[in-house]
Amino acid sequence: MKKIALLIPVALLLALFVVSCEKNDNNKGVLNLSITDAPIDSDGIEGVYITFTEIQYHTSQNNWQVFEEFEGPKTYNLLELTRGETDLLGSFELEAGTYTQLRFMLDAPVSGSGTQSNPGCYVKFEDGSTQDLFVPSGAQTGYKAVGAFQVPANGTVDVTADFDVRKSVIKTGSGKYILKPTIRLIVDNQAGRIKGDVSNIPEGKGVVVYAYEEGAYEETEADDPGEEETRFPNAVTSDKVCDQNSYHLAFIAPGIYDLVVTATVEGEFEEVLGIIEGVEVESKKATNVPIDIDELLTD
Repeated sequence: MKKIALLIPVALLLALFVVSCEKNDNNKGVLNLSITDAPIDSDGIEGVYITFTEIQYHTSQNNWQVFEEFEGPKTYNLLELTRGETDLLGSFELEAGTYTQLRFMLDAPVSGSGTQSNPGCYVKFEDGSTQDLFVPSGAQTGYKAVGAFQVPANGTVDVTADFDVRKSVIKTGSGKYILKPTIRLIVDNQAGRIKGDVSNIPEGKGVVVYAYEEGAYEETEADDPGEEETRFPNAVTSDKVCDQNSYHLAFIAPGIYDLVVTATVEGEFEEVLGIIEGVEVESKKATNVPIDIDELLTD
């Protein structure tokens, strides 16, 4: 009888341990993290290669933790991930809750350190040549991506990091390319998109379409940018009109947007052709907005 009495508490402890483990597991979820990009304006650049060495997440205790499941280094050509194309960076288990920041560590030469023989971040040109992408300090401190997302208990959330290479890659006056990533986080099932055909494009010119939150665009954003700055800095995203005379602005949060339509010559900005106001974007839907350049110029 004494042996039986001793076994009962042990069995009870084991049962409590199993229940406790199940409760802890139920407090966790999975983040599926992907990467995408908005195309660069300049002609002649064939690829923008970025190497990630580590990804971190910001906790409610105001500190940074490393995604141990990330198997770096991983290199991506961001120009292959435009117009809604994505690539999966990884699936990561996290405590359930709200997160607002991620941080990406890159294998990139620091500005002033000289050319590296095998840089992890570089641009490739149509003639096959390459040039290092230097960073002011990102190799040490990483680059933050901002945007709130909720990890559900015992569930998954799909989030995409938009690197927007148009804002991130800047050519300096000395001809050197520097990397200053502008990264936003978008929850996939909340995002919509804007797309459409473009007609009556002027001969010999290209067209780039920029999306702005309603009323956010100011005419001064079209002015020549300062050193290590970019034109149209407050645009949410952008797209070059392709050979099929269409554009596609992907991964946009629901809301009202204005489209700033611009002309380029050999990849360089020439002028703002016009603005289309009040475009509504809804979750998981494509808003079709055809653009007629002739009509735009006469408005």
